[in-house]
Amino acid sequence: MTFKRFEEIEAWKLARELCRTVKQLTEKPNFFSDWELRKQIRASSGSVMDCIAEGHERKSNAEFKYFLGISQGSCGEVRSQGYRALDYGYIDELELKELHTLAIRTSAAIHALLEYLNKTNIKGLRHASSKVRKYAYSDSNFPNFEPPQMIDPNSLPDTP
Repeated sequence: MTFKRFEEIEAWKLARELCRTVKQLTEKPNFFSDWELRKQIRASSGSVMDCIAEGHERKSNAEFKYFLGISQGSCGEVRSQGYRALDYGYIDELELKELHTLAIRTSAAIHALLEYLNKTNIKGLRHASSKVRKYAYSDSNFPNFEPPQMIDPNSLPDTP
């Protein structure tokens, strides 16, 4: 199991979905008005996603495992904050269940990746020869990669 880009990692894809779900839930009027909890749960869900990316980009399995641990902890934080949102009446039981299910799936995917990294003898690209590193960073390894499109602010509709 090797990844050339963090976007290929299943746990990162799930974490991205978790961020979208948190964003949707925190847009609800009552939740939105509690700026402290809204900011905290959005930051926690973002941490899940971002720590996977940061750990992968460090090109060292030891550091990757460290950041995956932080990411997994942030999954628990999102679940805990979900209970607060339920207790405050910002979300209902069904929304909490959806949030928890996604956070647990994400945490399980992170755990599986950690288990794999603990069993492999590969230390990471940072420890590889310069020839291997040059190949790994070559654009030819990403033939289908297209950078995100920039949005022209002038093309956006006016908002009241």
